Amino acid sequence: MPVARTLRGIGRRTIDAVWRIGLATRFFAQILLYSGNSFRRFHLIVRELFSTGVMSLIIIVVAGLFVGMVLGLQGYETLKRYGSESALGVMVALGLVRELGPVVAALLFASRAGSAMTAEIGLMKATEQISAMEMMAVNPIARIVAPRFWAGVISMPLLAALFSAMGVFGGYFVGVVQIGVDEGSFWSQMQAAVDFRHDVMNGVLKSFVFGTVVTIIALFEGYDAPPTAEGVSGATTRTVVTSSLAILMLDFILTAMMFGGS
Repeated sequence: MPVARTLRGIGRRTIDAVWRIGLATRFFAQILLYSGNSFRRFHLIVRELFSTGVMSLIIIVVAGLFVGMVLGLQGYETLKRYGSESALGVMVALGLVRELGPVVAALLFASRAGSAMTAEIGLMKATEQISAMEMMAVNPIARIVAPRFWAGVISMPLLAALFSAMGVFGGYFVGVVQIGVDEGSFWSQMQAAVDFRHDVMNGVLKSFVFGTVVTIIALFEGYDAPPTAEGVSGATTRTVVTSSLAILMLDFILTAMMFGGS
């Protein structure tokens, strides 16, 4: 019957989802278990930091600059209606530090670095390099996965901070240089309104959580990908889609916890 078939399909998908969540949790526990080996060979983490962090700098810098410019332009048009143009710096800084910096940087990180990690590990699995490591008594989690995990966790907050800094500069360029907002009011009100612990550190915490989740998803999808070209491409697509949805969901949860009562 169609109803029974539909229920069986829902049950099968639910079981598969729970099974994959369990596998991902076990995978994360193994990464933490073998992270000591990675820190003893810190050059592996440094090499992955270059791949995940430095190679993402261009897109982060350019995107942050233009997001800040758009935010400054739109914010000025809104604040001008209420005669509050001098508060442009506050709006730009809070919007970037609290929300746009961590969220947009994490989405770009998932699209660029996360998909690259999934494709790289998936191809290593497809070409049996991981199997060769296991035959040589080399733990692939400690040698391949853990360094990439810590590189993603370390680089994400730094990229988000750079995104926010470039966004503030973009807002300054549009608001002060082009439109003519008073420079002293722009910076002084920003410094008075932005609290380091309540605003900046909460943004850093967000970016740390986003980096951890995105990196885990990317590594798990690559490690669990079927060893075929179609399997690797599907895993890469799932990384970007799942990471983006996870970022937006976690952003709401973290925002409600951090700023819901303020």
